Formats: sequence, structure tokens, C-alpha cells
Amino acid sequence: MNKSATAVAAHSTPRPALLAGLTLAISGAVLFSAKAVLAKLMYRYQVDAVTVLAFRMLFSLPVFAAVAFWKMRTEAPLSPADRWRLVFLGVIGYYLSSYLDFLGLQFISVGLERLILFLTPTFVLLITSVFLKRHISRIEWLALLVSYCGIVLVFVHDLHGGAGSTAIGALLVLGSALSYAVYLLMSGEMVRRIGSLRLVAYAMCVSSVVCIGQFFVLRPVSMLVQPAAVYWYSLANGIFCTVLPVFMTMIAVQRIGASTASQAGMIGPVSTLFLGALVLGEPITAVQVGGTAMVLAGIYMLSKKK
Repeated sequence: MNKSATAVAAHSTPRPALLAGLTLAISGAVLFSAKAVLAKLMYRYQVDAVTVLAFRMLFSLPVFAAVAFWKMRTEAPLSPADRWRLVFLGVIGYYLSSYLDFLGLQFISVGLERLILFLTPTFVLLITSVFLKRHISRIEWLALLVSYCGIVLVFVHDLHGGAGSTAIGALLVLGSALSYAVYLLMSGEMVRRIGSLRLVAYAMCVSSVVCIGQFFVLRPVSMLVQPAAVYWYSLANGIFCTVLPVFMTMIAVQRIGASTASQAGMIGPVSTLFLGALVLGEPITAVQVGGTAMVLAGIYMLSKKK
């Protein structure tokens, strides 16, 4: 769809539907960003990333499995090749990216974590440029420069809390963003063929099995017994910060389009910054606000270019 067609489509959307779509997109972004805050709260109970991730998937798996079963009963079966692609996408897109993300959160603030993850579109752009020989325009280079300067600003600011641990955490979350960028690039063609709901449900089921299996391989069964607060946080992480944001974002895209929904989702890093201050007591400084603004400006420039 070209730019004029997109503008006409957006303009023709009834105001109530537009507001409902924006509300869903913003709410989904805030809820998804809140997973970092919940993970930090669980770390206070001496649980690690393997346990946090496994508990998150234990609570979200039943919902995704129900959707996957429904799709299996109502749609044509997948080819063996597509099944293997989905397994790979589930491993790299949701397991690996989530695992690296939760590992990194043990070392850095939720604000820096969310900003690094928000760079995923820039990684998609760079990967397509290097491997698919896509031309990057001047405005896109400027957007990349602004975004990465914002990250460097916040990263340097956070180094005072421990240079070694901050660097390790940032690199882990960077790996998370890169793996998810690869997932987005590889899933594009499959989304068009089998639909986003089916792909997400199947990939999340694969990811859940891997995450839960990893827990039982690396941790004793006794670690399933945790304080009640860990279960409640895990339930919220699995349902409110995983399942609901996925479906809310998908519905928002259907109502207002991917471009508008992605721009509304820019509230995510801002909400994480304030949630971190409100719930975790992480300070908000002028440097963090400035760096966040730069990252959001760069991503906005990329979204407008697209």
C-alpha cells in the first residue's frame, strides 16, 4: 500500500474505531513493557532468569495452546517445511530473545532495557542493508544516528552503577533485540501465508516448551516451590504482560494499521521509565529523559519513512 492509500485508509477510519485501536495499541505497549518491572520484582526473591522465564510460560502456555488447537481444527495443516520453520522461529524469536532479555535485566535498569529493545526496527534495517543489499536513505541514516546516540547517552549515564555489570546486561539485551529482529525478518513471509494469529500461537507454544524444558534440565524440581508473591507476579507476567499484549496489538493493527499502531507503541519505553521509578525506585534523570527522547525520535523518523 502506498503512502496516499495509507493516508486515505487512516482518514476513513471512524473516530470511535480509531480511538479504540489507539487505546488497544497503547495499553498493549504499556503492559508488554511492564514485564521487565515484574521480572525485577521476582529477582528480589532470589530466583534467576531461567525460573522467571519458565514460570512466565507456564501461565501463558494454556492460552496459546488453546488458540493453536483451535487453528489446527479449523484450518488446513501445515507442510513439514513450515512446521520446521515455526520451530526455528519459536526458538529464536521468543525463547532466545526472552531468555537474553531476562538475563540482561539482572544487570541493568528497566529503562535502559526497554530502550535497547526498542532499537529492534533499526537492527531490521541494518540486517536488510547488509544481507539483502537494501539501500539506506539519508533520513534513515539520520534516524539510526539519533537513536544510537540516545542509547549511548543512557548507557554512559547508567555506568556509574557498575561498569562491568551494566555492559554485560546491555550486551545481553542487545542480543535479545538482534534475535527478535531476525525473527521479524524470517516470519514476514509466513505471516502472509498462514496469518499472524496462527504463527504467534504456534511459535509461542514452541517457545514455552523450550523454556519449561530448560528449567527442568538446569534446575531441580524443588525450585518449583516459591513464595506466593513469585506465583502472583508470574501469573501477571504470563497473562497481563504476554498474552493480552499480543492479542491487543494484533487487534489494534487490524483496526488502525501497523504504522499507526507501532507509533502508538512508542509509549512503551516512556511507561517503563516511569514504572521503574514508581515501583522499583529507579531514579529518573534529565539524561535518561533526553536519551529516551532521542531514541523515540529516531524510531519515529524510521516509521514515517516507511
